[in-house]
Amino acid sequence: MPDPMEHDVSTIDARSPQMIADKVRQSGVLKANLPAMKLFVLAILAGAFIALGALFYTLVVADSAFGAGPTRMLGGIAFSLGLVLVVIAGAELFTGNALMVVAWVDGEITLKGLLRNWGIVYFGNFFGAMAIAICVVLAGAMVSGALSDKVADIAQTKLQMSPMQAFFRGILCNILVCLAVWMAFAARTVVGKVAVIILPIAAFVGVGFEHSVANMYVLPVAMLGGFVDLDLTGLFWNLIFVTAGNIVGGAVMVALPYWFVFIRKPK
Repeated sequence: MPDPMEHDVSTIDARSPQMIADKVRQSGVLKANLPAMKLFVLAILAGAFIALGALFYTLVVADSAFGAGPTRMLGGIAFSLGLVLVVIAGAELFTGNALMVVAWVDGEITLKGLLRNWGIVYFGNFFGAMAIAICVVLAGAMVSGALSDKVADIAQTKLQMSPMQAFFRGILCNILVCLAVWMAFAARTVVGKVAVIILPIAAFVGVGFEHSVANMYVLPVAMLGGFVDLDLTGLFWNLIFVTAGNIVGGAVMVALPYWFVFIRKPK
């Protein structure tokens, strides 16, 4: 009798879930062994890419004539630019690297290697997102009333969230982000990768979940632009709880179940 976990891929141009899991495991090993400087530069690029997606989102949703639902959906599609750039152009994104847990629990990388990657990538992402925020402010790209009002509204909403809200919105966000990355491993073409990324990202953005790297751009650009008060404490605590939620959402809710089903070797 055929194994129900094995899928016939002869009729579709996609990798099976079993093959995706193995690709994710191999990717985790490669990521854990990247030289620190290369890792940091790739992380800077990812932070910048996500920031550009957030900038595009702001433009699309500002002063929209559509209703709340369609506006958020269109904004989410625009924001997916960030992850498309990360996956296709190549960069290291903290939230997506939660999937490295697959390689760790399988014994392919050490906890030290995992945390090394996460630490370097997290700060690289922050550096890249901040760089774009500074450029946007200096370029005067938020001078119109509609754009500045939208940036202020988004930032205030994030700063006023309770720690519990930030944590659980972070969990729900990275479930969708990591599923988008997971499915991108299934696709064999650029068009296929872009197609599977868009809907999960549009969903998390449209519903209003929290992405730590996006917040590394949104909150600083609002503060540096003078659209909200400078609140470094609020920025710090937002990132702490959203980041914790992102780790749980990606590592516990996506990586571990797929490792258990497709990779774990029964004792």
